[in-house]
Amino acid sequence: MTTQDFQGYAEPVGEALAGGVTYPIAPGYQVNVRQGPGTDSPVVRRLSAGARVEIRCQQHGQWVSGPYGTSDIWDNIAPGEYVSDTYVHTGSDGMVAPSCVG
Repeated sequence: MTTQDFQGYAEPVGEALAGGVTYPIAPGYQVNVRQGPGTDSPVVRRLSAGARVEIRCQQHGQWVSGPYGTSDIWDNIAPGEYVSDTYVHTGSDGMVAPSCVG
């Protein structure tokens, strides 16, 4: 996956589907989707291995360690649905989407 700088965000090139740019979940992992940006937040569903997600926005929350490092960045993938960025291959250690408001 290649990236280009777009207004301060690393944007993947060539991974667009009907809804927008998607990112793969770490291979071999089933990832909990939570109601908020922390492991103390209730699980609302689980992503299967091989899933791809569209990141709507990102926000800082609880620090988590995963296959892609340690970070406090959480990806909002749908209203009330967050996954730790450490389980999503974005190609960046920083934000790749706008900050969530509210």
